[in-house]
Amino acid sequence: MGNHLIYLAAGSSRRFGENKLLYPVNGRPMYLWTLETLENLVKHRGDCRLLVVSRYREILREAEGRGIQAVDSPESEKGISHSIRAGISALGKVEEDDFLLFAVADQPYLTEDSVNRLLDCAGEGVEGASLCWGQRPGNPTLFSAKLLPELLALEGDTGGRAVLRRHKCLFVQALSPQELEDMDTPVTQG
Repeated sequence: MGNHLIYLAAGSSRRFGENKLLYPVNGRPMYLWTLETLENLVKHRGDCRLLVVSRYREILREAEGRGIQAVDSPESEKGISHSIRAGISALGKVEEDDFLLFAVADQPYLTEDSVNRLLDCAGEGVEGASLCWGQRPGNPTLFSAKLLPELLALEGDTGGRAVLRRHKCLFVQALSPQELEDMDTPVTQG
């Protein structure tokens, strides 16, 4: 069994007003926080592989410079389903007992510990899992490779949560609500 971590860093940032993934959070581009969290997790676990899906040259170059597989996804502007498909297509052979974890780039406060606990859910009989706070599900999300056909059938701006709704999903509590914050507007930095 293996875990494929697909980091989705290709969004359009329509509500944000500019490319939020490059927006500075505590002096660094927003996307870099979660990228480094996932990169560190992969170094500490022996069962993970990380790839970055983006349509932004700066993000793809950063991933490549770190030795992480970078997947160009120019169709991502048409919706998250295109980013998901690009990531899955770049994986190559996926075994039936593998799992896919999708993380998004606009959650700079996500912790390695929470992602680790989510990955620890992967196992026989598990269809999917999601990080949550209280009753509110969020990202990242985890999918059994058995759900690949459903993920590949997604269209437009419909993400994997639509697939999880059709299956038994485990929920893992984040360490704080801040981990699930999806930054949709610029913040004043002090």
